[in-house]
Amino acid sequence: MLEDKQLFILDMDGTVYLGDELFPETLPFLSRIRSAGKRYLFFTNNASRSPETYVTRLSNMGIPVTREDILTSGDVTLHFLKTQRPGQSVYIVGTPDLIQSFESEGIILNDQDPDIVLVSFDTTLTYDKLEKACRFIREGAEFLSTHPDLNCPVQGGFIPDSGAICALVTASTGVEPRYFGKPYPETLNMLMDTTGCSKEEMVVIGDRLYTEIAMGVQNGVDAVLVLSGETSQEDAEQSPIKPDFIVDSIGDLL
Repeated sequence: MLEDKQLFILDMDGTVYLGDELFPETLPFLSRIRSAGKRYLFFTNNASRSPETYVTRLSNMGIPVTREDILTSGDVTLHFLKTQRPGQSVYIVGTPDLIQSFESEGIILNDQDPDIVLVSFDTTLTYDKLEKACRFIREGAEFLSTHPDLNCPVQGGFIPDSGAICALVTASTGVEPRYFGKPYPETLNMLMDTTGCSKEEMVVIGDRLYTEIAMGVQNGVDAVLVLSGETSQEDAEQSPIKPDFIVDSIGDLL
């Protein structure tokens, strides 16, 4: 199956590294892709860092990467705001990195009476941010989120991610967000537009059943689950989302 693929869509945390530790199989796997004349693209739902920050992070790990090799759920959300909600103001529950990247792209930020509340993975989360987000949504602001991930894998376990923060806001307001990132079709459409590859030429590889694997399964893209991050073999067996292949790590694909 891999012989026919031209684009390898790779999750990052839990797939090619965990926390600050690069998996030993990562560099040989990426080298194999490039030596075969194919392309890899890192797509992460983690919008807490800007694409430029990811380029620096991956480069420091020794991974050959440019800005064109990175796509985040923040990129997909930003594209939606610019094309579907032009001129609307946004209150962002997110990291300074995310806020700065949206501001630099011309998004109007508003912490008084925004049209939209955007919730993301925010490691700088405060109660004041949550109170404002809930109040704005009750007052009629549209509720969006960069991605639905419940947990972010880190060395030694997991920390609450965007979906967990959104669940708190939903519990308070009764309003469900519109999610972007994986597994939603806006992400796949953007991947096809930016790379020129068809679904049949792509394979998505990641450690989460309900994001990257679901994106493949729901949209007709071959999907490979790695057990090096969030999902266990038992989780995979019990889940209704069935990847095309399950491997311990990307090194098994060599």
